[in-house]
Amino acid sequence: MIEKIHSDQLASSPMPLSHATRAGDYVFISGQVAVRPDGSTVVGDFDAEVRMVLDNVRAVCRAAGGDLRDVCKVTAFLLNATLFAQFNAVYREYFDEPLPARSTVLAALANPDLRIEIEAIAYLPRRA
Repeated sequence: MIEKIHSDQLASSPMPLSHATRAGDYVFISGQVAVRPDGSTVVGDFDAEVRMVLDNVRAVCRAAGGDLRDVCKVTAFLLNATLFAQFNAVYREYFDEPLPARSTVLAALANPDLRIEIEAIAYLPRRA
């Protein structure tokens, strides 16, 4: 059975998607971007953009009953390769060992003001 996960900490989106879905012990977190809870977008400061994205990923994890320590896989979409080192520096502030498996893909994003999007998978065994 697939279960929808919703975080009240995220801005509502006109996109046809769930913040995350649970399938068994895994939570699949939809791509998160740098949108604040009030719906405004973080632009101009890449470090702040990455932090907002990771804060949104954390908010969805928490809505599912976990936290970032439960994330086992991250896929990051970066606008260009020049952002890679800066992204890694901020990413290390959010994740501890053992670090999640990760893929980083260069891609144009749907909103031209955004430079990063992150989707994730968390392992959250159901408690009996």
